[in-house]
Amino acid sequence: MEQKKDKKNKTFDPYAPHKIKWWGWPLLALLIAGTIYIVMTHGKENKQPAVTMGKAWANTETQRSEGSVFGTFYHITYQYSTPLQEGIDKALQEVDVSLSPFNKESVISAINNNTSMDTNAMFVEVFNLAQKVSGETNGAFDITVAPLVNLWGFGFKNMDNVSQEKVDSLLPFVGYEKVKLVEGKIQKEHPETMLDCSAIAKGYGVDAVGKYLESQGIGNYMVEIGGEVRVRGTNPRGELWHVGISKPNDDPASISTDIEQVIQITQLAMATSGNYRNYYEKDGKKYAHTIDPHTGHPVQHSILSSTVLAQDCATADAYATAFMVLGMDEAKKVLARHPELMAFFIYSDKDGEMKEWMTEGMEKMIIEN
Repeated sequence: MEQKKDKKNKTFDPYAPHKIKWWGWPLLALLIAGTIYIVMTHGKENKQPAVTMGKAWANTETQRSEGSVFGTFYHITYQYSTPLQEGIDKALQEVDVSLSPFNKESVISAINNNTSMDTNAMFVEVFNLAQKVSGETNGAFDITVAPLVNLWGFGFKNMDNVSQEKVDSLLPFVGYEKVKLVEGKIQKEHPETMLDCSAIAKGYGVDAVGKYLESQGIGNYMVEIGGEVRVRGTNPRGELWHVGISKPNDDPASISTDIEQVIQITQLAMATSGNYRNYYEKDGKKYAHTIDPHTGHPVQHSILSSTVLAQDCATADAYATAFMVLGMDEAKKVLARHPELMAFFIYSDKDGEMKEWMTEGMEKMIIEN
């Protein structure tokens, strides 16, 4: 059963430029990530206590790692006797070498430039997951949308003047069924087709670090990159991890990081996609960063932010983006077919009021006032 809850009243795309002063964006990202980190590790005042799961960690066992990656910031907390920064850096570097279009030596750059169609194990894993989610969402999630993302000024190339004629000229090269993986190589129907994994790569990076920590025998940890989260076990106090869902703020230069809800979770990953920060204005009109692969235009649905819980962060990341493209009604249909997913939508109703909708599973995660 799905529940609806009305209440009046983020996710950051690492590959999307924004209309913010050069010094403002790092500050904004730091404040966003810092707020989520504080909520996750320390909970939230005036909320009921989390369910106790185990013993609190000893101070000598608590390791924290912070830094920048993929154009944003990361915060990692884990229970271990010594720091593992070198291994964490290596895991993140492997993701960058596979999936970053800004890295000229990456696998995805070579494929986009048609200089090599060879892949590696990491790229294959992400590609296969992306194709699976594309099929499950009727192409709402589509990593071949790169030319359109670039056209509208949110990709890894400079913005061009947009016209319907230009959109129409690119649509023939967009479509997840127009690329295939055959014996370790990418096959394109059109050389002009380009791939953009930004809507799944950050989540996959979270998973990569989490899997590395698990390979070291670590059972209690939290990995957060730019608001995308993966947790296992308990937090340093021996409780479920507390994770904040940001309140949409229709101002890309705002440094507000108000929390809409706080959930308590373990053995799950969370990702949020939203258009309320990632947009620009031109000639008095807003352009959101989420592009509909079918129309070639930014989406215009009522959902302000889409938060998804799944077993892994890459899956949560992909579905959160897909739901932004699909809109409320179609997103609910997908969720009905996938009970393993939990979702929390913040949307604008017909009167412009901000409201919430969530699946029954997600409602059980909310820490009530």
